[in-house]
Amino acid sequence: MEMNRRDWLVASAAVTGSAFAMHFQQPNYYRDLRPRRSRVAIVRADHYSDKLDELLLNGLRLFKMNVRGRSVLLKPNIVEYIPGKPVNTDARLIGAAAEGFLRLGAGSVTVAEGPGHHRDTELLVYETGLADQLVHRKIQFVDLNRDDLIKTKLQANYSALGHLWLPRTVLASDFIVSMPKVKTHHWTGVTLSMKNIFGIVPGSRYGWPKNVLHWAGIHESILDICSTVRPHFVIADGIVGMYGDGPLNGSPKPLGTILLADDPVAADSSMIRLMGLDPTRVPHVQEASRFIGNCDEAAIWQLT
Repeated sequence: MEMNRRDWLVASAAVTGSAFAMHFQQPNYYRDLRPRRSRVAIVRADHYSDKLDELLLNGLRLFKMNVRGRSVLLKPNIVEYIPGKPVNTDARLIGAAAEGFLRLGAGSVTVAEGPGHHRDTELLVYETGLADQLVHRKIQFVDLNRDDLIKTKLQANYSALGHLWLPRTVLASDFIVSMPKVKTHHWTGVTLSMKNIFGIVPGSRYGWPKNVLHWAGIHESILDICSTVRPHFVIADGIVGMYGDGPLNGSPKPLGTILLADDPVAADSSMIRLMGLDPTRVPHVQEASRFIGNCDEAAIWQLT
């Protein structure tokens, strides 16, 4: 599962530069959200199939979480449709997640995304096969780029933005699940569960691809957003990931892994280690370990 030397050089170029450029010299957060102990589970899956329903349900049951009667929001990573490229969270895994939470008693499950590149979300949902899953599972979809917005004070101050206009559907949900596609990224080194939450910010107000957030600093914006809308759970699609020049132009990398976690920092740091990289070299993950979640392996309990 580890990267070869060329993959590492491509993926870490941005991280190395950012690590020296970013110096978080004083705390810029208001609340410490870290649990005493975080839980992570690694589910092995070699390919996408209808067996994912049972596989994922069994993985979710390891956490003994109570979602009965609650509104669950699944936030996948859907960016562009590029045939042959593992750019997006696979639609079959999204469908399996929806089914799993419904079988655990969730009152409702909604899939929601605000694509950062593609402005025609309806077409993108169709092209990726997600539309079939939504119809088959009878699941609602919300385009976060077009949702009603609420002015929301940020719970950290790394970007200096102060507040963001965030989608009502996200803020009203009881239980938010980040479902990233495991990829390396030419600006942030990796794009995992915390970077995926970057996608809740509407392009209709902040530009494509979320230009205002890029200008304010990607790592900084990730920290501010995740401190404000911290995902309750993570389901990371690493069955086939992307290594190299991600998030769009890398190469497929079969990892055979679905990572589940109840802490986004524990999820991302664990996945980074599985990729053969060092989470302390990813600035937003390292800084998030001070107040959003746990990066230290001693504070992460792996469920089996």
